[in-house]
Amino acid sequence: MRVLGKCTILVRQTRSLSTQSGRRRVVVTGSGAVTPLGNNGPDSWRRILAGESAISRLSAEFKGLPCQVAAQIPREKLHLDQHLTKSDIKLMSPATQFAVLAAEEALATGKLCPKQLSEEELERIGVCVGMGMFDLAEVYGAWNQLQRGYNRVSPFFVPRLLPSMACGHISMRHGLRGPNHSVSTACATGAHALGDAMRFIRSGDADVMLAGSGEACIDPLSIAGFCRLRALSTAFNDNPSVASRPFDKSRDGFVMGEGAAVLLLEELEHARARGAPILAEILGYGLSGDAYHITSPSDDGAGATLAMKRAIQDAGIAPEDVTYVNAHATSTPTGDRIESHAIGRVFGAHTPQVRVSSTKGAHGHLLGSSGNLEALFVVLACADNKLPPSINIEHLDVDVNVVTKATKWSADQKRRVALKNSFGFGGTNASLCIASYIE
Repeated sequence: MRVLGKCTILVRQTRSLSTQSGRRRVVVTGSGAVTPLGNNGPDSWRRILAGESAISRLSAEFKGLPCQVAAQIPREKLHLDQHLTKSDIKLMSPATQFAVLAAEEALATGKLCPKQLSEEELERIGVCVGMGMFDLAEVYGAWNQLQRGYNRVSPFFVPRLLPSMACGHISMRHGLRGPNHSVSTACATGAHALGDAMRFIRSGDADVMLAGSGEACIDPLSIAGFCRLRALSTAFNDNPSVASRPFDKSRDGFVMGEGAAVLLLEELEHARARGAPILAEILGYGLSGDAYHITSPSDDGAGATLAMKRAIQDAGIAPEDVTYVNAHATSTPTGDRIESHAIGRVFGAHTPQVRVSSTKGAHGHLLGSSGNLEALFVVLACADNKLPPSINIEHLDVDVNVVTKATKWSADQKRRVALKNSFGFGGTNASLCIASYIE
């Protein structure tokens, strides 16, 4: 091993098994985020713990739509020109730009410098970054240009649309030649990306993975479409900061958000060998399908229940070991209720000891980038021993132990174990089991 500046470089490739039941253990060594709450992970986490909201009123461009609120990233505060060239910005959609910035932060906080690695080492580092849906503004913008003539359509129109381009740009920027895998499973995209990346490492296909998702589709057509589905909040247009209120009796739909989050996942012995900071461990991953409806979960929450049970089984732990669930809860009347019932079915008599929260009250629903951002918050909760709150709750109407103010997670040295749920249209479900790191 050699150390160059702030970056630790592993010279000797590590292929040994860090055994836990005879399989490779996967830890989180870095994290990065671009969110409505802040341009990086620490600022976003600080505002989450403070119970702040980044939801505001939409501009005049959205006039006439039933929903007038969203959680947007102020573009002028991003200072894109400090991170990306003019050519980069032309080639990348906003969602890809967010993902690239989050990946840069994940590498920096994980003290990994790809430019100083050997070709062999770069072949063991992959990217698994997804996108739930592309920005519809790109499509109707190109259509309007086409009406003016074929040559008006940008040659970068199609590449900017492709969900796989975030993976491509991140791998090209850093020369990463390991698995290059893009996920697009609606609102479960980010969680699936993390789970798939964990499995790539666990199976030996890679030693390190950058994993997460980016999303940026707050435009009039997308808002109109979700309004037609009656999925968005419309009752709090005059008070945007309280519009997203998971688990509250007055919730009436989700609030659209945008952003990206990327985690640096690493095989344990590889991380140890280079002296990487270890924030948490990914213990398990569960998937399921509702096989019920294109947008609504079944009333019995069977799909959510299966995903959580499979994550616990994959982690090799007992349900009683879990003391926190970071819920998918988007602030819809039906979805929050069904998920809370599913949590009760999974944990039974242990349910009162399992604390639950959804951070979407602060940053809205980032669609395909929600599961990865919220998983990042679970990782930081494991590292800092603090549970993030559900805000805007005035009248709780679910039967689980909801955290309404940031609080200490554990008073003893017992390992902190959590589930992170994500569910998407089409009945796709994912649950991750994340825990504080122990030797």
